[in-house]
Amino acid sequence: MPFAGLLALAVAMGIGRFAFTPVLPMMQADLGTTLAQGGWLASANYLGYLLGALLVTHLNTSPASLLRWGLWLVVLTTAAMGVDTHWAGWLIWRLLAGIASAWALIGTASLCIARLNASGQAERSGVVFAGVGCGITFAGLACMILTLSNTSASHAWLWLAAAALLGLVGASMLWRTPITEAPPQPAAAPQPAAAQQAATAKEDTKEGAPNAVTQAPPLHWGLILCYGVYGFGYILPATFLPAQARLLVPDPWLFSLAWPVFGIAGACSTLVASRLARRFARPQIWAGAQIVMAVGVLMPAVWHALPAILIAALCVGSTFMVITMVGLQEAQAAVGAAGAKRQMAAMTASFALGQLIGPIFFSLTHQWFGAPLEFALVMGTLGLVAGALPILRLSTRQPDAA
Repeated sequence: MPFAGLLALAVAMGIGRFAFTPVLPMMQADLGTTLAQGGWLASANYLGYLLGALLVTHLNTSPASLLRWGLWLVVLTTAAMGVDTHWAGWLIWRLLAGIASAWALIGTASLCIARLNASGQAERSGVVFAGVGCGITFAGLACMILTLSNTSASHAWLWLAAAALLGLVGASMLWRTPITEAPPQPAAAPQPAAAQQAATAKEDTKEGAPNAVTQAPPLHWGLILCYGVYGFGYILPATFLPAQARLLVPDPWLFSLAWPVFGIAGACSTLVASRLARRFARPQIWAGAQIVMAVGVLMPAVWHALPAILIAALCVGSTFMVITMVGLQEAQAAVGAAGAKRQMAAMTASFALGQLIGPIFFSLTHQWFGAPLEFALVMGTLGLVAGALPILRLSTRQPDAA
């Protein structure tokens, strides 16, 4: 099951969200896409990610359905990018891909965290969330090979869509198996009303069952706000480091290695974080990772050199999925299984809002006050450091027993 979750996140995030970064240079060379157009396409994906998360908070849809719909939509929109040649059409496909990625992430996290907790294998969540880094690495290496083979950008999108379809097939076991991993129990005497309600509530988490028996617990707003601050600080280097690297690295092949390295760091980090969870509480891991990320965000602002870019890529790449993993685990612990999907959706929406605000903040301060990129990076650093302090004070309870 963890490997199926890894494939699901590799497709949803590695291709649906992040494959655009290594394909963009190919689109610039083949199709004349400008940096401004690329920025709008990235913003459309960010907006779709926000809309997808907000829709989950209002949809009475099972995590399994969210995951299945999200992965299929990733495959279709990725293929559409290769078939369509109009920039206006690309905006629609990137918007829908963002919605799909949010659905697949929330569905995968809801299913996998609950199942691993139920089977006493919570530390294997690191394998699941390593899928994002694996997907980023795959997309980066695939685009390197396709570029060396003189493959067009349109064909690159189609190859990525084919890879996403294969990943979908491998991840399909997540919605074809029962929610719990516990062995079936023998038939017993009629249950009391309270026990019947609990059993019915568990059935409601399965695909197609309405969740009308129990009322969802209130949202944990401390987690939501902290997760949004993380999104603001993370997106600044994720958006602008590639542009800085292009100015400092004359060899395009050397620069193209930066994205796979970013992905490898992300894949390895979640496995390490799962081991750290044996000794440290999740809020401590989250806060520590956010401080490391802050160092990475600040580095290019104070040191204009290639080593600073590489350090920043490693610091951000090795922490962004750690924070995602422990943050969504905290969501499960904060509200229990009954409200986990809604809490994760709210946190994902907060993150998406933070990553929308980041580039807008830079653009406005640059346009109105002539503030350089370094100013935005410093503000992102301050936000990450300040946001790490309340994380250590977050209080969550243990997740509901499965």
